[in-house]
Amino acid sequence: MSTASRGINIGPPRFKIAIHAIVWLAKSGGTLSSATIASQVDSHATFMRRVMQMLTMNGFVESKGGREGGYTLRRPADQITLGEVYAAVSSCPSEQGAGGPCGQAGEQLDAELEKILIETERQTIDYLRKYTVKDVMNRVEFFEH
Repeated sequence: MSTASRGINIGPPRFKIAIHAIVWLAKSGGTLSSATIASQVDSHATFMRRVMQMLTMNGFVESKGGREGGYTLRRPADQITLGEVYAAVSSCPSEQGAGGPCGQAGEQLDAELEKILIETERQTIDYLRKYTVKDVMNRVEFFEH
């Protein structure tokens, strides 16, 4: 089994979905509903709306309500870096668990792991800033239906 077929899960699941959504918006050149985007990226519509809300709050997409509403990109794909998207969707307070190992040793372990993970995430974001959404789009062969 190849690495591509297994999938690499680095970062939050929202990151891949967010990139897919931005790519489909860029490809469409117009407005897409969350349901349309969800079907294109094979995601549940509720999860998709949460991701789109994060992208809207961080200025990547614009949301328009109503029957003819949906989402449009606010910036061209060649001006959106993967690092920006990762940073925008990488933290979600509602998904952070409470608690953890008990006691002082557990707290110290959590603190040290947190430092390492923060540095890892910082380096990941710096690396992802080298690539734009357009760079990813140029690597994919799209087939029109």
